[in-house]
Amino acid sequence: MKSKTCHKSNKTKKKEPFKRNMFLPTQPSDLIELGIKQLDFVFVSGDAYVDHPSFAAALLGRVLQNKGYSVGIITQPDWNNTYDFTKLGRPRLAFLVSAGAMDSMVANYTANNKPRSQDAYSHGGEVGHRPDRALITYCSKIRQAYKGVPIIIGGIEASLRRTAHYDYWSNTVRRSILLDTKADILIYGMGERPLIQIAQKLAEKAKEKKVESKDLTFLRGIQGTCWRTGKESELPSGSYNSKNVWQESLRLPSFAEVSKTTTEGRIAFAKSYLIQEANTDAISAHILIEQSEDRFVVQETPALPLQTDEFDSVFELPFTRRWHPDYEKPASNGKTGVPALSEVKFSLVSCRGCFGACAFCAIAFHQGKRIQCRSHESLIKEAISLTKESDFKGYIHDVGGPTANFRQDACAKQKKVGSCTNKSCLGAIPCPNLEADHKDYLTLLRKLRALPKVKKVFIRSGIRFDYLMLDKNKTFFRELCEHHISGQLKVAPEHVSDKVLNLMQKSNHKIYQNFASEYAKINKELGKKQYLVPYYIAGHPGADLNAAIEVALYLKQTGFVPDQVQDFYPTPGSLATCMYYTELNPHNLEPIYVPKGTRQRKLQRALLQFNKPENQNLVKEALLEAGRPDLINVLK
Repeated sequence: MKSKTCHKSNKTKKKEPFKRNMFLPTQPSDLIELGIKQLDFVFVSGDAYVDHPSFAAALLGRVLQNKGYSVGIITQPDWNNTYDFTKLGRPRLAFLVSAGAMDSMVANYTANNKPRSQDAYSHGGEVGHRPDRALITYCSKIRQAYKGVPIIIGGIEASLRRTAHYDYWSNTVRRSILLDTKADILIYGMGERPLIQIAQKLAEKAKEKKVESKDLTFLRGIQGTCWRTGKESELPSGSYNSKNVWQESLRLPSFAEVSKTTTEGRIAFAKSYLIQEANTDAISAHILIEQSEDRFVVQETPALPLQTDEFDSVFELPFTRRWHPDYEKPASNGKTGVPALSEVKFSLVSCRGCFGACAFCAIAFHQGKRIQCRSHESLIKEAISLTKESDFKGYIHDVGGPTANFRQDACAKQKKVGSCTNKSCLGAIPCPNLEADHKDYLTLLRKLRALPKVKKVFIRSGIRFDYLMLDKNKTFFRELCEHHISGQLKVAPEHVSDKVLNLMQKSNHKIYQNFASEYAKINKELGKKQYLVPYYIAGHPGADLNAAIEVALYLKQTGFVPDQVQDFYPTPGSLATCMYYTELNPHNLEPIYVPKGTRQRKLQRALLQFNKPENQNLVKEALLEAGRPDLINVLK
C-alpha cells in the first residue's frame, strides 16, 4: 500500500500589482479616487515617473507629501498644446518644473550633436518625449494655461544654467535660465531643504490670500535659490552665513561683459566662472549678483547639506520603488517600463557630493564638495528590503554615489569653515590636509555582505583610485578585489599626458600606473583573474594630437584598447566647458589648445581606438598631421 504524501503546489503565488493610489497622482481620476479637490503642488517633469528615490520628481514629491502637502506629477507632457499641463488643475501653491535627471539638450543629443537613439528616462526608452530646452517650453505652456500661477524651476538644467553660461548647441553664451523661463524662483543644487522652506512660506501666505506670481518677494533670502528683480534698490548687500558672520554680496561680471565674442569677453567669462566656483559651499559662500540688461539675477548662498538623520529620513519615505503602472503597457516601440530603473533598482545611494572636482564634471558645482552620508542602519534597512523583492537574485549592484569611496569630509577643517575657495582637495596635487580613510566604508560593506540572502555586494559607481592609493591601510583595496568586483573594475584615469591631466584636475599618470600594478599584484595573491577597464576622454581642452598619440602608445604598450571612449562634452557648469569656450586656463588666463569641430574630435577618438579597421585612415591622417609618419605601422 502506497503511503500518502503531501505535495506542495508548484504554482507560485501571483504577485499583486501595484495600485495607482500607491503612487503620486498623475491623472484626474487619481485625484477623484484620493478625494483631492485641488493639489498644493503640481510637478512637471521631463522624465517618466519612477517612484524611486533616485528620481527627483518622486523624491521631492514624497518629501512634500511627508510634510502634509498634496502633490501630483505631470510627466513628459505634450508641449504642442496646453492640455497636458492643465489635466491636474491649477495648484493651490505652485508648479514645480524640471527638465528631468539630465539637461534636456544632453538627453536629446550626443557629444557630437547628433540626435540620440534612446532615452533611458522615457517609457520604453523611446526618444522624442521631451523638447529641447524643456524648462523654457514647459514654463511657457504653464503661463499660457494659468495666468499668475507661481512657477518654481529646479533640477540639473536649472541648476547648471542659473547664471550666464556657455551653450554648446547654439555656440553662444546664454543668459540665466531664470530669465528665459520667466519662472519666479530657481532652486539650485539638492532641493529638499529649500523646497520645504518655499512650501512653508507659500502655505503661510495662502492663509491670507491666493498666492500670485506677481507678489512673491517673501520667498527671497532662502539658501539654495536664485531670484530676479529689475530694481537695483532690492539687491541684498550681503548676508550672515551659518556661522553668523556677515559676508558682503559679490557682483559677477555682467551678461553684457561675458557674452562679448572678444578676448575681453572670454576673460570676463573665465573670471565669472572662478567666482562662482569659489562660492559653492554653504558656509563660506557669498550672495552673487549678475546683471543682465536691465534685470538682475540674485543667487543666494547654497543650502546647507543634509545631516545624516535627514538624509536617512528622505530615503526611507514610502517609495514603491517601481515605475508607474502606466508603463506596464508597451510603448509605441513595443517595450515596457523605464530603462533607467534597472541601473538603480538594486543599488544603494550612500553619499552625495564630491571633493574630487574634476574639471569636466559639474557635480561639485551642483551637489557641492561637502560629503553627505547616510547611516549604516538606514542602508542596511534598505538592503534588507531589497532582498525581499521577488526578482532579487542575491546581488546588490552598487553602494556609492558620485564617488563611491567618499564617505567623509576631505578634512576636519571643512566641518568648521567649509570647503577651501582657492585650492582643490584631490587634484593634480592632493592637499596635505586631505584625510584618506576607508574604515567607515569598509565597515559598511562588511555589514552588507553579511546579510542573509546577499550573495555579493558590488561597487559600480566611480572609485577614486588616487584617493584609494593615499590610504596607507591597504585593507580596503584588498577587500575591494576579494569581494566587490565582478570580473572587472571600471576606473577613470581619463588620460596619460600629465599636462592634460593637470588641466583636468586629475592626479598624474604615475599614480594610475602604481594603482594598476598594485591591483594586479593583489588579484594574483588572491588567485583571481580580474581586469581593469580604464575610461579615457578624447578631445578635452588642452589635448592636442600629440597628447592623443601619447595615449595611443600607452594603450599599445599595455595591450588594452578601449571599446568605448568618451568624447568631451562641453555641458554647462563645468570648468572644462569654460576652457572650451574661452580657450583659456581660467586660473592663469593663459591660452590653451582646444580641439573643436568634427574633424579634430574624430582624429583624437580614432587614435584612442587605433586598432579598429574603420579607424585606420583617420589614424594615418592624424599621424601625418602631427608629423609622426614613423608611427603609421606601429598603431595598427
